[in-house]
Amino acid sequence: MNGQVKRAFRYRFYPSKAQATELSRTFGCVRKVYNLALQARAEAWTQRQ
Repeated sequence: MNGQVKRAFRYRFYPSKAQATELSRTFGCVRKVYNLALQARAEAWTQRQ
């Protein structure tokens, strides 16, 4: 290690009603894509065995 310090920052975010709605929709889509990828991976694993 070269003596560098890693730092972390915390931020608060207070979305408006419209922003909260859009974030909720976006995270829902992300969750759907993740679950589909997980399902495809699980199916590929069971077919492999």
